Amino acid sequence: MSRRVGFFGPFGTFTQQALLSQPDLLDAEHVAYRTVPDVLDAVTSGEVDVGVVPIENSIEGMVNFTQDALAFDHDLLIVREIVIDIEHCLLARPGVVLDDIRAVYSIPVATAQCHRYLREQLPDAEIRGAYSTADAAKQVAESDAVDAAALGPRVAAEVYGLDVVASDIADHDGNQTRFVIVARDGVPAPTGNDKTALVIYQRADEPGSLVSILQEFTARRINLSNLTSRPTKNGGLGDYCFIVYAESHVADELLADTMRALHAKQGGVKFLGSYPAAGRQADSTRLHADARWREADDWVQSIKRSIDR
Repeated sequence: MSRRVGFFGPFGTFTQQALLSQPDLLDAEHVAYRTVPDVLDAVTSGEVDVGVVPIENSIEGMVNFTQDALAFDHDLLIVREIVIDIEHCLLARPGVVLDDIRAVYSIPVATAQCHRYLREQLPDAEIRGAYSTADAAKQVAESDAVDAAALGPRVAAEVYGLDVVASDIADHDGNQTRFVIVARDGVPAPTGNDKTALVIYQRADEPGSLVSILQEFTARRINLSNLTSRPTKNGGLGDYCFIVYAESHVADELLADTMRALHAKQGGVKFLGSYPAAGRQADSTRLHADARWREADDWVQSIKRSIDR
């Protein structure tokens, strides 16, 4: 039976582009969903085996609606991350030129990344919302309007029969987006270049609470690639938790020891997964710290063996 992979659609999104970059998922059945929560709901219910959703952009930062859904609304695990380069294009029906455009469809993240271009080249254009960049292209393709354009990926032009009016229009070079693959269960084996995602709830909102959390990682020389504070959704103003991405794997005893300490000292810890990291390999500092911890643990165990029974 073929695996089913859900993704933030429709067909032609950057998310589908990320999915198609994974050789082991090419032969799976690809199922497009209108929103990120729809993808996560499908994974939770078993309608699909895994889901692919965006979680971070190099310009705009964390995709909060994805992060919050994983932290608060679903019990799913991140099992892989994918990083791709993002090229935003202005797409329109054949024959439409830049001077014709009076409305631009896209999602807030995309329009924010192209704010300067839109302000300078289309200052009078109305910005209209869409469920995704590909949905924006689909709306333009299905509309009779000859003054509308979509902000989205080049592949969406091919899918929906549009022309590329302008290409690579993001305000900053090096635009990349990180996507994650989520599943109901299963933690991939450590590779030596891994990340672990955790949600950490404070025991109390008091001075030094964040410092006490960070000290647990610092003491064990574990680097954090990302730390975000988010409202817990359960309290009033000022009731926040912390979402951290640590450069380590739960199978590494140093991180496991950190998680034990946080679980014992803080208000709660939710495990969001340990998974292979995209990009560079683990540095020698991390490997050296692991070796020193094992050496120290062997030393303590040798002392404990001498205790009278």
